[in-house]
Amino acid sequence: MNTQHNFGFILPTEIQYGVDAAKRLPEELSAHEVKSVLLITDKVIRSQPFITNIVDSIVAEDIRVYLFDQVEANPKDRNVEDAAEQAANLQVDALVAVGGGSPIDCAKAVSVVATHGGSVRFYADASKITGEVLPLYTIPTTAGTGSEVTFSSVITNTQERYKFTIKTPKIAPRVAYIDPVLTHSKPAELTAATGMDALTHAIEAYTAKAANPLSDAAALYAVELIHRHLETAVNEPENAAARDGMMTGSLLAGIAFSHSDVAGVHCIAEALGGKYDAPHGVCNAIALPMMMEYNRDYALERYARIARAMGLEFQSDAEGAGKAVERVKQLAQEVGLPEFRSLGVKEDDLQELAENSARNGSNADNPRPMAADDYLQVLRNLMS
Repeated sequence: MNTQHNFGFILPTEIQYGVDAAKRLPEELSAHEVKSVLLITDKVIRSQPFITNIVDSIVAEDIRVYLFDQVEANPKDRNVEDAAEQAANLQVDALVAVGGGSPIDCAKAVSVVATHGGSVRFYADASKITGEVLPLYTIPTTAGTGSEVTFSSVITNTQERYKFTIKTPKIAPRVAYIDPVLTHSKPAELTAATGMDALTHAIEAYTAKAANPLSDAAALYAVELIHRHLETAVNEPENAAARDGMMTGSLLAGIAFSHSDVAGVHCIAEALGGKYDAPHGVCNAIALPMMMEYNRDYALERYARIARAMGLEFQSDAEGAGKAVERVKQLAQEVGLPEFRSLGVKEDDLQELAENSARNGSNADNPRPMAADDYLQVLRNLMS
């Protein structure tokens, strides 16, 4: 843990938060003399009525809107390269991403490939991004990833079935338009998965070795908000206060982990997502309690502070850390998250998954040192 308080903090993204926040986008585009945009989304979001409203409002400013709606879950390298080719051929001035983490992460990578060319895998080494990228504006529709304000993009390498990350402030969205009303239509299972994803971001940001006082503040308030509102948001989808609390919590968790790091839970989740194309939020939710239990003795004070943010009472750090683990496990059950075996994980794949978890760039920031054998033990515990 960073106890010397030597850290940097950059938030390149302007945040516009509130009901109808996206109505401010056309004016922003006009102010930057944008004449055409590529709107990046997925098939599900494309079918939602609010997309038409967004497109119409941009067109009303005499700005051309082109559409790419082929983003898959766990965005693939092929999605990025297809969208980048379209953006480059059309010579658009900017990108607009609407949706959850998949369209937004895809769009961040598109901003690079459309301007630099080549394979998206090349830019896992961010030093290869030598010039300017296309400006990006984001409109999130889930309370989960925080991707609308982070400067990292997680993409699936379809050849190796492995996820890699592009991380640089250059790909940070210029403005994020965050409207909690856009989450009201989301089904319970998606609300649960994305909400637990946001909770994972907050907990891992707070316990990662790269944590700092500013990321700590965002992470702890995110834990408090998500814990308070998640179950209500799942069970009462039109509850405006719960949706607002979840969206704010997700935003804070995104700020927290982008300025700290994630850790072992994400290492496992990204290995699972790359191998099985399993939903990222579900993978995080399933792995979180087990990984917290494995880490507990290496971050007792931090886990106890998380328990306090959840409103739990205890007499010692050890007791508090234990209560935090049990409460997260209970919360996952209360919101109906599936069990590990539902992902279709094969016993024969555990070694590969463990090795891919260990090679993840965030592994070094897990509070407990983790080699492939450690991840193998956690995966076996999950299987049992």
